[in-house]
Amino acid sequence: MDTRLVDHPAFRLVGHAARVPLIHQGVNPHIRQHITALPAEEHLRLKALGNAEPSGLLAVSDDLDPDYTEGSELTYLHGVAVSPDTPVPGDLDIIDVPAGRWVVIRIAGPYPQTLQKTWATAAAEWLPSNPWRLRPGPEIVAVLESANGFSTAARELWLPVEPA
Repeated sequence: MDTRLVDHPAFRLVGHAARVPLIHQGVNPHIRQHITALPAEEHLRLKALGNAEPSGLLAVSDDLDPDYTEGSELTYLHGVAVSPDTPVPGDLDIIDVPAGRWVVIRIAGPYPQTLQKTWATAAAEWLPSNPWRLRPGPEIVAVLESANGFSTAARELWLPVEPA
């Protein structure tokens, strides 16, 4: 796995949020519906607002059940990262993220299979063999490059971690 550890200052995630059920396999139809309901110009507005890492349009999962129970609810945010002092339009949802350490895993391949496999490998192999554990905080997927309507892409999976 192509991983790196990042000590990241506080930042904000801003965009459009919805409560959706957690679905482990395949594309989550509730998330797909949430994203496709946004007009194309809204994606451009969000991209222009982003000014912090992780960069680009982000898929954010927050308020996850600690056991990742299938069907439990989470907050999904389609948005961008901004610095804490960036003015945010009033029609956008905000998740404040404190400073902390992240493991960043680079992923390339078909979506969503590669992302799901990478997350499973991180949980089953990387975390147990390294001195880190997941800490509370959002899980973020940043799209770096895409092709074929996002069916194939390079992404980064950002997971909040702390010493085990």
